[in-house]
Amino acid sequence: MSNYLAIDDSLLEARNSLWTAKEILQQPACWRETLKIVNAARLQLDTWLATILDQANAQIIFTGAGTSAYVGEAVVGYLNQQLDISCRSVSSTELVACPQQYLQQNRATLLVSFARSGNSPESVAAVDVVNNYVKQCAHLFITCNPEGALNQQAPEHKNCFSLLMPSQALDQSFAMTSSFTSMLIASIAVFSEADNAVSIMADCVEKDIPQQLAQLKALAELPMQRLVYLGAGSLKGYAQEAALKLLELSSGQVMGYFESPLGFRHGPKSLVDEKTLIVLFGSNNSYTKQYDKDLLNELNGDNQALAVKALVVPQEVQTQQLDDVFYGLYYMVCAQVISFYKAWQLGITVDNPCPTGEVNRVVQGVTIYPFTQGDIND
Repeated sequence: MSNYLAIDDSLLEARNSLWTAKEILQQPACWRETLKIVNAARLQLDTWLATILDQANAQIIFTGAGTSAYVGEAVVGYLNQQLDISCRSVSSTELVACPQQYLQQNRATLLVSFARSGNSPESVAAVDVVNNYVKQCAHLFITCNPEGALNQQAPEHKNCFSLLMPSQALDQSFAMTSSFTSMLIASIAVFSEADNAVSIMADCVEKDIPQQLAQLKALAELPMQRLVYLGAGSLKGYAQEAALKLLELSSGQVMGYFESPLGFRHGPKSLVDEKTLIVLFGSNNSYTKQYDKDLLNELNGDNQALAVKALVVPQEVQTQQLDDVFYGLYYMVCAQVISFYKAWQLGITVDNPCPTGEVNRVVQGVTIYPFTQGDIND
């Protein structure tokens, strides 16, 4: 009998949790397929990108809603290091609600939209808002759904290019797992070299995560009411998604929170008590590590938290000297596993943690108001 996350698949299926378990573990295969997709589109993609990015003072805005927004948060710092062009991350929920704070009419803009379904109201509306306000704009859709509204509109517009993720990245479960990491890898690979680093991390996850399941399960089963994820730079974006994943899969029964190690001292540390688990995503940057170490020492010295755990990638990967944005892939899988085991412990149907429908795979009930160029100056 087969199993996923050391649980028989028949039991997973009986408890409506099979898809999430499978989709967490399939990610290394998705990452390899994602690289193939980007590499196959390379010449066409580079030619198309040049039409907007070669404009003077051009910028890239990464956008999405919920988990999709956190793709941009995780990659933007790294890509700012790699590119001679300004990169920003602005959620589509903010871009649609307050466009005047993020858009410049005369600045050439590439909007990179991340979306699992491509049907979220804000994802579609963000494209219209940018088209209506920015004189020179283009749209790169990194999405998982061939039938989604974003992918469907791309062939109809010269300023749109759609990059579809591997079919298995269109998660069948409620939570975004494969979709999140696949879109993240695609965004890095589009703008910089990623093949070697992603290959190393895919091999690492396949080899090491099965050996870590017992430890991750033990963490998840601690009697916590809150779980704080900490990470600096790119790892803060991963921490943000990790916190959301716990909140979603536990159906709100366990609060997820995120911060940077330095930022945590400035007020948020007040939430630490005997029901708080703290997990640090350890940086590989020798300078940043100093701040990680200081906070760990402080938290352990306080002796207030339920437990304090620093995650680190295996030693053989550390010697490769990869950027933290790639380390985050390993940490993300660890966090997804923790969230799964916590939901499982709580008796939640992990593939659909909110069966009563207050929260949905694709957000419902959002009214999108018409936007015209004049509205931005009102």
